[in-house]
Amino acid sequence: MQTINIEKNDAGQRADKFLTKYLPLAPKSFLYKMMRKKNITLNKKKMTGKEHLALGDQIQMFLSEETIGKFSKMHTPKLMQTDTNIPSSKVSVIYEDEDVLFLDKPCGMLSQKAKATDFSLVEWLTGYLLKTQAITQEELLRFHPSICNRLDRNTSGIVTAGKSLKGLQVLSTMIQNRSVRKYYRTIVCGQMKESVRAKGYLKKDENQNKVTIFSDRQEGSVPIETEYVPIQTGTDFTLLEVHLITGRTHQIRAHLASLGHPVLGDYKYGKRSANDRAKKEFGLTHQLLHAYRMEFPDEVPDLPSLSGRVILAKVPRQFAKILHQYLEKEQ
Repeated sequence: MQTINIEKNDAGQRADKFLTKYLPLAPKSFLYKMMRKKNITLNKKKMTGKEHLALGDQIQMFLSEETIGKFSKMHTPKLMQTDTNIPSSKVSVIYEDEDVLFLDKPCGMLSQKAKATDFSLVEWLTGYLLKTQAITQEELLRFHPSICNRLDRNTSGIVTAGKSLKGLQVLSTMIQNRSVRKYYRTIVCGQMKESVRAKGYLKKDENQNKVTIFSDRQEGSVPIETEYVPIQTGTDFTLLEVHLITGRTHQIRAHLASLGHPVLGDYKYGKRSANDRAKKEFGLTHQLLHAYRMEFPDEVPDLPSLSGRVILAKVPRQFAKILHQYLEKEQ
């Protein structure tokens, strides 16, 4: 017999969902059968699987060690692997408490895996939490910390993550309902001297992984809204702060390009001559877009540590060098 003590990251889940995480290789029919036969019980009573677990509950499994072992085998990724071309030191922790984590993602790193062999920020996060003993291998069988927002591979900056189930759920909900204000910094081609609050419709071509911006609604399109504020304006380039009001695929890059001010370094939507110049002078091979700031509401009841908090991630060194050369030296 094995007893599982329900901890904070387990509480609130339906019992059957918890069991499928704990015994991921077990057929659901097997789990329900074991519950019906009282071979799996909750607080020493018969369970149906529909119960919501509470902190301090106990699940008893009257199963052999062989059976539990057979159904609980789970592949654990090679965390903090050394063969990745993104050294772990390049990811920096901006803020951390018992429920949440804010990371500064470097350009070139995936937020999440695209294929099984990828090493992404999610794997880095899991490895970091194991290394700092914020979570154990056993706890990973029951709860996987994860990121709550994603950035393109070649966009740098702030990524939020939930260390606890509560942190993951609350942060994800806030991002989905847009109660968190997200700001980016970028250098665009041309002069922009006035703030713009632009609206439009975005339609994605899945085959080409490219989007098109329209002024009127099109079949299959979604509404978008983006706000741009010039920070520094030079002869050929402008440093912008971008408030991402809606968050769609390639929204900032495509929306700015549609306004005639493409992001520097963006070969998909941008201006080749300017991109080639920055590539030659600074080795820039990606869009110069950085998730710079997040602002939280004055009150976050479920995560009070985030109430009124502002998270900042300074621009990367390459961004700062280009900014100095193309804009600051003109001032």
